[in-house]
Amino acid sequence: MKESTKLTTSNISSLVGAGAGFDLMRYYTLPDFLGKDAPYLLYYMGKNMARQTEIHSFEELYEFFQYMGWGDLTLVKEKKKEMNFILTGHIIEKRLNQKLFEIDFRLECGFLAEIIHNLTENTYECFEEKNKKENLVEIKALKG
Repeated sequence: MKESTKLTTSNISSLVGAGAGFDLMRYYTLPDFLGKDAPYLLYYMGKNMARQTEIHSFEELYEFFQYMGWGDLTLVKEKKKEMNFILTGHIIEKRLNQKLFEIDFRLECGFLAEIIHNLTENTYECFEEKNKKENLVEIKALKG
């Protein structure tokens, strides 16, 4: 990627998604290379990706998640020091119910934490909780 090229919803919409290949890299190959630090490093890879992304509103953020194949992100509750999101959709259901890998959403959490920081000028840390029964992921963004 050229240094001056930022990721936007406009320019990523032209990319071809290959979900299975991405999941194999993310849940099989990367943990093999990164070892026990994989979740930690994936979180910071998400933050780094967000630093290379131009998102100016929560609506653009939701659209970006869809283009990336990360699912449908929705803000469901906002408090003074906390935002609660859910991540849903066919992709999330498939990832939660597959039997090949132990999955996480650390990359998405890191990305979300950094974008919320950019949009609100406050530091946030994000944590996910998988809800296989309802086929969704709850993501809490806590103000630091």
